[in-house]
Amino acid sequence: MLQCAGGLFAAATVRPRYADAAEVSAAMTTLSTYMSGAATMRLPDPVVEKTKHMILDTLAAMISGSELPPGRFAIQFARAYGGNPVATVVGSTVRCGPIEAALANGILAHSDETDDTHPPSQSHPGCAAIPAALAVGEKFGVDGTRFLRSVALGYDVGTRVTATLGKLQYMVESHRSTHGISGTFTAAAAAGCAAGLNAQQMRWLLSYTAQQTSGLASWQRDTDHIEKAFDFGGMPARNGVTSALLVQAGGTGVDDVLSGADNFFVAFVPRNNPAMVVEELGRRFEIMRTDIKKWTVGAPIQAPLDALDTLLKQYRFQPAQVKQVIVRVATDEATIVNNREIPDINLQHLIAVMLVDGTVTFKSAHDAARMTDPAILRERAKVQLAPDEALERLLPQRTAIVEVTLTDGRMVSERVGTVRGTAANPMTRADVIAKARDLIVPVQGAATFDKLVERVFDIENVKNVVELRPLLQRAG
Repeated sequence: MLQCAGGLFAAATVRPRYADAAEVSAAMTTLSTYMSGAATMRLPDPVVEKTKHMILDTLAAMISGSELPPGRFAIQFARAYGGNPVATVVGSTVRCGPIEAALANGILAHSDETDDTHPPSQSHPGCAAIPAALAVGEKFGVDGTRFLRSVALGYDVGTRVTATLGKLQYMVESHRSTHGISGTFTAAAAAGCAAGLNAQQMRWLLSYTAQQTSGLASWQRDTDHIEKAFDFGGMPARNGVTSALLVQAGGTGVDDVLSGADNFFVAFVPRNNPAMVVEELGRRFEIMRTDIKKWTVGAPIQAPLDALDTLLKQYRFQPAQVKQVIVRVATDEATIVNNREIPDINLQHLIAVMLVDGTVTFKSAHDAARMTDPAILRERAKVQLAPDEALERLLPQRTAIVEVTLTDGRMVSERVGTVRGTAANPMTRADVIAKARDLIVPVQGAATFDKLVERVFDIENVKNVVELRPLLQRAG
């Protein structure tokens, strides 16, 4: 009798949880309506221009990434498990299914520390948005305008999710990766727009996406950057494309995963009001708050390199004239870049490279052999990293102070809080093209690079994104 009564009580407590299944919250209505209308919504001119910057910057990351270990692994994987050959794997001769292409291109886009960052959400939107929009865009033959709007939508949706959750502090407290969470929603929104989903389908898309939301902060222990590339780019792009294709093929789901029983926010426990997920949607475009990395290195090293670059140009000192370099950065950032095994996220190593070379290029930042070069090690021994609690309180603004003591007794210093490429100090079109040239020309050649730049900045006249394929792939 007790067992029977217990069963009846359990049934009684469970049944009401599904009573609101047909209800859709105001937030979900706003979000799904906006997402379904994004394909035909005219974007402000500055947003269009910035989206083109992000597309070129991310394609450059993919192409250059094809020659790095994570990129080579991604291409090998796509070649072995390709599927229907409708989508491009950048930097290769491989064509495969859209899910596999999204995974491979996402890994390519974050094969190193070249891709963009969005500090207000603690995420890297580009390595999820562009691979997802490209893969689904190729499957359905979308034009350049739809592709661009799909990318912009991805940035608007995914970043708001982890901004709502609580960005870096959320990751620290929950041990979940904001990069994986944000990227999954970013990719899903971009893919859903490219697939032409309506408002009802967008609600189902978000439900499938919430089910796939994943990622642990343990990526910080990856020393080869292969899993990290999967966590930041490959996994989210794959998840988002999977959601879009499931719904486009007729899959249905929960109408509102943002409210009701067992909803996304109940499960993930945001630090902020869940209404933030639609805050200023259609008025504040998150792509405008996204940073392009001037230097092809980890984000916490951007400000220190900017500061040292300024000092070198102002005082023109040589390595032999340097007695000591103290670099002050936020405490949490210092843990990410302190004497890391990977050259492009090792602050002390890159400061030494800049002292010796006078600058840091994509090639020099990824030259692992130089980590044992006596000339570099001699300068690296002079570099001291100083975690700074005062700078920690300024996050998400990444501020650095570089103090150089010279052998003649002088001490010169530079403080940088608005790195070139950040929303507060944006790169120009010419700056973005110059960065892309450094990454693409060694792989694809100057002629192909020039054609790709022309097509990206004239994306509105691309009738089918498949037209980009010859400019993204290696000659067969």
